[in-house]
Amino acid sequence: MKIAIVGGTGNIGTRLTREALSRGHSVTAISRHPEKAHKDAKVTAKKGDVTDPGALAPLLSGHDVVISAVRFSESPAENIIDAAKSAGVKRLLVVGGAASLRGADGKLVFESLPEAWRGEAGAGIAFLDKLKGEGALDWTFLSPSALIGPGERTGKFRLGLEQLLTDASGKSHISYEDYAIAMIDEVEKPKHARKRFTVGY
Repeated sequence: MKIAIVGGTGNIGTRLTREALSRGHSVTAISRHPEKAHKDAKVTAKKGDVTDPGALAPLLSGHDVVISAVRFSESPAENIIDAAKSAGVKRLLVVGGAASLRGADGKLVFESLPEAWRGEAGAGIAFLDKLKGEGALDWTFLSPSALIGPGERTGKFRLGLEQLLTDASGKSHISYEDYAIAMIDEVEKPKHARKRFTVGY
């Protein structure tokens, strides 16, 4: 499968690239710094910017699926959506945020976030809302747990839909590596078409 990853040199983008490669897929890693892309015969590094959807569209053309792994505050939903449509790519998967999930109290995680985090988190919620109104693309939005960072690739995690996942100790977390497994699983065997889902321990 040919996968275009916008933001392919970031923390999650690089893990997605490695996971996809380990399963035999080819990856086009698109970013403002293509020189940082993972070096592999099946990786094509391209310079691109989500703030310029007209220039981004040609980079997406010919791929089976596009994964957006860029910060929401830097990538208005319509930019990546318009670029995918113009490129003729039908599937768009998005590295989401946890702010739009609901905690055990039924409230959005967003409501308990510090003010400093709310700009990016709010942009993520707006991105998901835009996708929900999108009729042409086969989209999926994968929210991580509250905490995501470097860790092990265990392959042992749970999936959910709208509720923030927590482990037995009450901690909500997932590694970049296991998040990547969940995302590439969805690429290969879609189970959440036009839906949001979440992953956690």
